[in-house]
Amino acid sequence: MTGTVKAILTLSAAVFAAPVLAQSADIDINGDGMYSYAEVRAYAPDLSQETFNVVDTSGDGLLDASEIAAGVSAGLR
Repeated sequence: MTGTVKAILTLSAAVFAAPVLAQSADIDINGDGMYSYAEVRAYAPDLSQETFNVVDTSGDGLLDASEIAAGVSAGLR
């Protein structure tokens, strides 16, 4: 298993475990519709920055709806 695949699987277990994936108020603490690394870490404390960056394809430091949806489309739940 490559490091990227392992990182995605780790993040999926931490963030995408909800049966209905949307911006969750449990994760999106400031209500901006995106998940910052700090917000995700509050929800999943073992998550590394490297793992977060794998899903953050835009590189802006936030997971937006399209990045989350892409993760779901790839089977990450």
